[in-house]
Amino acid sequence: MYTDTISAISTGLGEGGIGIVRLTGPQALPILHNIFRTPGGKRKSKFESHRLYYGQVVSGGDARGELLDEVMAVYLAGPRTYTREDMVELNCHGGVVPLERVLNLTLEQGARLAEPGEFTLRAFLNGRIDLAQAEAVLDIVRSKTGPGLEQALGQLAGNLSRRIAAVRQGLLSSLAHLEAMIDFPEDDVPPASVAPQLLQTQAELEKLLATADAGIIYRQGIRAAIVGVPNVGKSSLLNALLRADRAIVTPIAGTTRDVIEETVNLRGVPVVLVDTAGITATEDVVEALGIERSRQALSSADLLLLVLDSSRELGPGDLELVEAVRGELARESGKKACVILNKSDLAPQIVGISRVEELLPGLPVVSISAVTGERLDELEEKLSRLALGGQNVATHSVMVTNERHRRALAQAAEHLEAAILSSEGGLPADFVSIDLRLAMDCLGEITGESVQDSLLKEIFENFCIGK
Repeated sequence: MYTDTISAISTGLGEGGIGIVRLTGPQALPILHNIFRTPGGKRKSKFESHRLYYGQVVSGGDARGELLDEVMAVYLAGPRTYTREDMVELNCHGGVVPLERVLNLTLEQGARLAEPGEFTLRAFLNGRIDLAQAEAVLDIVRSKTGPGLEQALGQLAGNLSRRIAAVRQGLLSSLAHLEAMIDFPEDDVPPASVAPQLLQTQAELEKLLATADAGIIYRQGIRAAIVGVPNVGKSSLLNALLRADRAIVTPIAGTTRDVIEETVNLRGVPVVLVDTAGITATEDVVEALGIERSRQALSSADLLLLVLDSSRELGPGDLELVEAVRGELARESGKKACVILNKSDLAPQIVGISRVEELLPGLPVVSISAVTGERLDELEEKLSRLALGGQNVATHSVMVTNERHRRALAQAAEHLEAAILSSEGGLPADFVSIDLRLAMDCLGEITGESVQDSLLKEIFENFCIGK
């Protein structure tokens, strides 16, 4: 347990109904005694755990001190708390000034300002949650869609940790068998005898790894660049997908001169839509800057939405963009694209779509009207499936949603494969056990059983102060 007490504002700064100042550590309750008074101005002699008290926060240590705010205070006795330490939460009025004044008072009383994520770090180090669960706290705060939140809540509940523990237990059983063989060589049991169990453990590890692509997308989303020549309806498409008038739309070509980004929920997948300036030759300096940013967006996006105007013939600019998309797909194998034939509400005049299909074979083609919303649902379905690599994902199942976890699992899989090859090749048990230990260490990095301080610092510095 820690010997110091930390304090922080745990709610977002700004106007709101309630703001919370939070303390944890051995001095949390004494500080509450010093600063809290009943409505009649009296000091409370005793606070029952997990019970709210209405009163006032005053400075000066007595009833004549300055009134800082009216609050609802709660004392939480450890270990039945978030950090397993004594905690205090002061529910103040949700404004910047009262919250900062109450926070500063707790610091004057002996607490220190908490570092980012330090409350959750203490919960981890005090054994209340493991490292994967601690990371899930941040995922809950940052979740953008229902499936993303569902996965984060499941990880906080320990669903992923239990799967990791089961795989780790399989490795531990094999390792124990090998250690016995090393310690008692007279039994003459060959290392290959652990191969069946290792293969079973490998299968479980591969099942978990197979969920990572979709899981990470549900957690962090993808970037989709809407590209096309001027006036094909890129901004209209952005507005249609957002169900809001975010971008200015006019019949004048070149209205969009900068990159506009907005996040949309497409069937549970968070997608950052990037509306770009129409890519064309221009002598306008401002428009040229916007077009350069459009080319950068084309290069950095995970998903390319090539918009063509189906009410007119394909022009040189359209075919130039087709080539650009083709080049991006060849340059980066994981990148995806979709051809969108816009303005289906007008008389279709597009000529040369077969040329597009020839240059971009296998890409989905959807005909829509961004103005009327025709076939917009079909487009959203195709885009969500493209984002997930065409997988039918059961979002209620346990998924790997963290790139750090995927890397650790992949490294564990490599060491396990090496152990299996050594075992099947009849190598001494020592060789097999070395790789099994390394695989276990990799899995331990996920749950925190084998983790370095530098990694903890890297993880928790992404948290906000007060969490």
